[in-house]
Amino acid sequence: MIIESFDAKDTFELGKKLGMEVKPGQVLCLYGDLGVGKTVFTQGFAEGLGIEEPINSPTFTIVQVYEEGRMPFYHFDVYRIGDVEEMDEIGYEDYVYGDGVCLIEWANLIEEILPSHYMTITIEKDLDKGFDYRKITVEEQ
Repeated sequence: MIIESFDAKDTFELGKKLGMEVKPGQVLCLYGDLGVGKTVFTQGFAEGLGIEEPINSPTFTIVQVYEEGRMPFYHFDVYRIGDVEEMDEIGYEDYVYGDGVCLIEWANLIEEILPSHYMTITIEKDLDKGFDYRKITVEEQ
């Protein structure tokens, strides 16, 4: 599925819609260059889960846990992972195979430990269509 986003509100709303639809145990892998709107998407996703606290990218903590919504939300940013073995140290499998939903930014860096089934969301700019335009591709893997 390909969705066109013409501003941050569109990106937020898509995240919110997916957040309202996800089920426990799902893993979503979020891809996109710096500045494409991954955090805006994630903020919408969290709102769709019923989470009201501020959502920030866990770049330095690797995982941020939110438990106030309709299910636990585990937000990973693995951009700074030096070795996939670091994921064991933070209890990665407990989150991914737990009763919540995982959203993993930069998941391509840990592909070898991703579960067999997950959803990918890729956000891309196209400056020919405008500064705020984003092409968002959602696929089941």
